[in-house]
Formats: sequence, structure tokens, C-alpha cells
Amino acid sequence: MAEINVVPYIDVMLVLLVIFMVTAPLLYQGVEIDLPQSSAEPLPPQDQEPVIVEVDEAGRYYLSIGEQADDEPVSAREVVLNITAVMRARPETPVYVRGDGDVAYSRVIDVMSALQRAGVPQVGLMTQPSGDGSTRSG
Repeated sequence: MAEINVVPYIDVMLVLLVIFMVTAPLLYQGVEIDLPQSSAEPLPPQDQEPVIVEVDEAGRYYLSIGEQADDEPVSAREVVLNITAVMRARPETPVYVRGDGDVAYSRVIDVMSALQRAGVPQVGLMTQPSGDGSTRSG
């Protein structure tokens, strides 16, 4: 009676898991933002890379489209132009806003209005879960 030895497969899986756990935090570059905390459940994984508009504590905008992250602030006009182009090319692309917890609420509303003008049908707000350091959107 022949049996498959699965121990080597488990070893490979654990090595890959460690590699992904180490490299995942390095994938996100960008601006340091102190997100507000929330107990919202995370959204299910998406097939499309999201577009993230960040608002730092000074009210400046930063744009991350897929894996391209801008380290330089952009104007509200540039946000609208870039998001409009993305929405025309891929209308199902999810769009999230990461607003610093100390930024004026009006700045986040301004960027959400700009996203609406750019043709975004739905915007997600990113928050920091209570207690740990990972980012969730909800």
C-alpha cells in the first residue's frame, strides 16, 4: 500500500509563509499616517489592486495606484485626473481613502468629493483596528 509523504510539502509551505510574512510589510511604501481606530471587519480580498488616496496630518494628498506609490504630495486636481484615467481603464478598481486621525474631517470630505467627480462609484475608508498594527478597510 503506497502512501504520499506530505511532510516535505508542509516544510515548503511553512518556508513560503515565513517569506511572505517578512516581505509583506516591505511592499507598502509611503507616508506615515496615524489612522483612526475601528472595530470594523476587514473586506474580502480583491482581484484588482486598489487605488489608495492618502491624506496626511497636514492635509496633503498622496496617491497609490496599484504598486505605484507617490512619495510626493499631489494636488486635488491631479487626484481627479489620475483617478478618472484609472476608472476609464478599469471601472471595477476599488478606491480607498487613508486619512490621518489628526487631519481635519473637511479634508477627507474634500478628497471624497473629488473622487465622486472622478467617477468613482464607491469609496472605502481605511482604519486602524483597535489593538494591533495592521491596516483594514471598511
